[in-house]
Amino acid sequence: MIRTLLALVATAALAAEVPSPQVQIAGAVQAAPAELRDGAAVLGYDAQGGRVLLREGKNSMFCLATDPAKTTFNAACYHKDLDPFMARGRELTAQKVTGAQRGEIRFKEIEEGKLAMPREPRTLYVLTGSGYDAATNTVKDPYLRWVIYVPFATPESTGLSTKSSESAPWLMAPGTAGAHIMISPPKKK
Repeated sequence: MIRTLLALVATAALAAEVPSPQVQIAGAVQAAPAELRDGAAVLGYDAQGGRVLLREGKNSMFCLATDPAKTTFNAACYHKDLDPFMARGRELTAQKVTGAQRGEIRFKEIEEGKLAMPREPRTLYVLTGSGYDAATNTVKDPYLRWVIYVPFATPESTGLSTKSSESAPWLMAPGTAGAHIMISPPKKK
């Protein structure tokens, strides 16, 4: 009986923390280019904290609302062809698999044909911040990064360095199915 009561209290507390679908959608699409925002499909959270489709899409973009359990803002928008890859990443995160390990597992699954990955370049936009103000629809301390997945790209095929840079694009996971170009502009101070 006490466990049931505690579970109900926890569920009620989470429901109070989960923003409305409209607020989640407005925040999530901030990561996408302006001309793609209105047509993007948006994934977010229901009152129990479960991932749900908040809005059907009309274009090729998927956007994810920030996790209401986190105090920081994090939204991502990506081409729909990346959805299996991104969904597998969310699944691994839920299983408590860490960042580098998560990438290694997904790249191996792609190479083994267990996980679909587009053969053409596809873009992921990631917007982070220290918070989101729903009233003004603004992200506090915004930082936008771009990730362009280019399967099997190498430094030779792209002309890019594999060294992390804030002043130029660089290549991560070269030669793998998950090879991607990172564009990380300098953070504003």
